[in-house]
Amino acid sequence: MADDTSIFIGASRKPDDSYQRAENLLLQYGNRHGLVTGATGTGKTVSLQILAEGFSNAGVPVFCADIKGDLSGIAMMGTPQDFLVKRAEQVKLDPYDFQEFPVIFWDLFGEQGHPIRATVSEMGPLLLSRLMNLSEAQEGIMNIAFRIADEEGLLLLDLKDLQALLANIAERAEEIGARYGNVTKPSVGAIQRTLLVLEQQGATNFFGEPALRIADIMRTTRDGRGAISVLAADKLMMNPRLYATFLLWLMSELFEELPEVGDPDKPKLVFFFDEAHLLFDDAPKVLIDRVEQVVRLIRSKGVGVYFVTQNPLDIPETVLAQLGNRVQHALRAYTPREQKAVRTAAETFRPNPDFDCATVITQLGTGEALVSTLEAKGVPSMVQRTLVRPPSSRLGPITPDERRKLIAESPVSGQYDQTIDRESAFEMLQKKAKDALDAEAQQQESGRSRWTIPGFGDDDSAPQPTGGRRAPAPRSSNRQTVAEAAIKSVVRSVGSSVGRAIVRGILGSLARGR
Repeated sequence: MADDTSIFIGASRKPDDSYQRAENLLLQYGNRHGLVTGATGTGKTVSLQILAEGFSNAGVPVFCADIKGDLSGIAMMGTPQDFLVKRAEQVKLDPYDFQEFPVIFWDLFGEQGHPIRATVSEMGPLLLSRLMNLSEAQEGIMNIAFRIADEEGLLLLDLKDLQALLANIAERAEEIGARYGNVTKPSVGAIQRTLLVLEQQGATNFFGEPALRIADIMRTTRDGRGAISVLAADKLMMNPRLYATFLLWLMSELFEELPEVGDPDKPKLVFFFDEAHLLFDDAPKVLIDRVEQVVRLIRSKGVGVYFVTQNPLDIPETVLAQLGNRVQHALRAYTPREQKAVRTAAETFRPNPDFDCATVITQLGTGEALVSTLEAKGVPSMVQRTLVRPPSSRLGPITPDERRKLIAESPVSGQYDQTIDRESAFEMLQKKAKDALDAEAQQQESGRSRWTIPGFGDDDSAPQPTGGRRAPAPRSSNRQTVAEAAIKSVVRSVGSSVGRAIVRGILGSLARGR
């Protein structure tokens, strides 16, 4: 049975289907990442729920996405049901206590939880390009836009800031192209159209302030339990690219903000990435390489990342190799790809001489899984056929009234409810344009009212040349207008003091000061 150093997952079975031993996940290896896989309806959500319960009771904060709404029941106390009590007896879970867990509900759309936001600057050009599915040329322009924003001290907080900056870049295409490479108005226009689509899909709610503070998803309660942050993702899944980009941004923020802790006795935070295949579908190699790098390095920050997906083939091999704790539910093997997935899953486990892993994967029942976790010295345990323990919290979703009550009583209630729209790139560019127009108008007015000396070409009444010759055209001047000079002076001063202080992290997002 589990103790203060481990999480009880379930009980393994002997070949005759009798009880063998308790299967636990050691907390000291909880930050070595993990994988929960299996076909629809095989019990992945319950496995996620019992792992979240175990980490919470051990004082480890948890962040997870609730795709179907079923996971919300973790906030309410479970009730005894015949099949749950029977499973508790089978795995020798005695006593089988019911409890509710400290949950904070979040929602990018602010409907089923506290609004959760990030600024455009924090998201960075790489993740934004991924979110918008930009071409290579368009991604280059996005990188130029962020570079100019950094140099000129233009805060990119929400979508209208980015739209205003892109419009400004299109107007200055010739000047910018000479410094950074070709910037075409059609490419800028294509990016603007994609931003409009994002607006219509609800991304406006996500980009802005107040931005999520990492500390608010790493809370513990007075009794020492870790808070479980549950992201309502049923509506978010209608835009799977936004879902995947947001979770990847959050993972990169954790990497950038948290200090190195080496190998702690237990994780500082556990991050469950449900429907993980969405992160890697059609992702460019550079993004997959960055994800692999973050997964590999974030362990030393005390963060455990657990991918939840249907098929182990959904995870690239470079990432799969980093996942030490594994819970494999049943897979179906009707198609060649599914058969390959079964073989892949079987080959990643440390073999058990009592059974053929590839055969058993297709025969597992609901709530049954092949389990292998890291044992002493980080060595994977021999794979075991395991009955997963029943959850202590409610199995199934909570009601809307229960959700509203929990949101109102949340420790972050009122902190994220109202959007803040402070001066940023949109307002700054508007002000610069207005100042330039005012300065130009003032200069023209000054030119019309100044004193003139007859015969020196400045008075409108000077005699015109005769003999049919036209008066020579005034020579063009390369001198800057007052407005242009003022703007460039402001840009240089702001760029030198602010631009150099901006540092972007491993995924191109803004590395905030610790």
